[in-house]
Amino acid sequence: MSYDNTAKYLAELYPAEFAKWLLPDKTTEVTVLKTELSIEPIRADYVTFLQTSSRILHIEFQTLPKSNPPIPLRVLDYYVRLKRQYNTPITQVVIFLQQSSDPIAFTEEYTDEFTNHRYRAIRLWEQDSAFFLDNPALLPLAPLTRTDSPAALLSQVAQNIAKIPDRDERQNIAGCTEIFAGLRFEKDLIRQFLREDIMQESVIYQDILQKGEFKFFYRQLNRRFGEIDISIIERVRELSTEQLEALGEAFLDFSSVEDLVAWLDQLGS
Repeated sequence: MSYDNTAKYLAELYPAEFAKWLLPDKTTEVTVLKTELSIEPIRADYVTFLQTSSRILHIEFQTLPKSNPPIPLRVLDYYVRLKRQYNTPITQVVIFLQQSSDPIAFTEEYTDEFTNHRYRAIRLWEQDSAFFLDNPALLPLAPLTRTDSPAALLSQVAQNIAKIPDRDERQNIAGCTEIFAGLRFEKDLIRQFLREDIMQESVIYQDILQKGEFKFFYRQLNRRFGEIDISIIERVRELSTEQLEALGEAFLDFSSVEDLVAWLDQLGS
C-alpha cells in the first residue's frame, strides 16, 4: 500500500488545510502546482507543491527514511529547480509517517564541503494528536501522532469520522484513515473501530489501492520480462483492483509476455 501516495492525495484534496498547518502565518488562497519540474523534468508521486501569494510550500511525504538519492540531497534538488522556475521564497517540509530512529528522520539540512541547505522535518509520532483530531483534512494522519494509548486514539478518530456530515467526504476520510492506521495497528483492531463497508466505498481508497496494485505489478513485469509494449501496459492499467489481484496470482505461472497477453485476452472474452 502506498502510504506516501495517500498523503499526497490528502494534501492535494485539502491544500489550504495543509498550508495552514505548515505555514500558520500564511492564510491566503492556495494553488496546487504540478509535480513535474523543468530542467530535465523530474516527477515524484509523493511530493506536493502548494503556492500561496508569497511563497511555495514543498511537502515531501516519507514512510521510510531511506531513499535514492538520499532525502537531504533530493530536497536541495527540488529547491534549486523550484527557485529557478518560480523565483519566490520556498518552505520545504519532509513529513515522516512511520516512527523510526534512523538519523535521516532527524536531519534537517543537506551539508557538503561548501553547501548547506536547511529544511523542516516533521515526525508525526511526535505531533500532538489533538490538533489532527480537530481537523477533518488531517484526521487520517491522527493515528500516527503522539499518544499514551494508541487504541483510545484510534477510537477517537473513528468517532470524529462518524461526525463528518457529508457522506462522500466521510467515506474518503475513513478510507485514508484505514490506510495510515495500517502503519501502526493490526488489521483486526482497525476494523473494530472503522466500518469496513464505509472504507471500501471510498473513491480515494479504491483509487489508491488500484494504483498501488498497478505500480507493484508494473515493476514485476519490467523485472521479469524487460521493456513491455505500451499497449499491453495500458490494458493492465485498465484492470479493476480485483482483476489486478487475480493477475498477481496468475503471474507466477507466466513464462513470457505472450502468457500475459493470453490471460488478458481470456479475461476480455
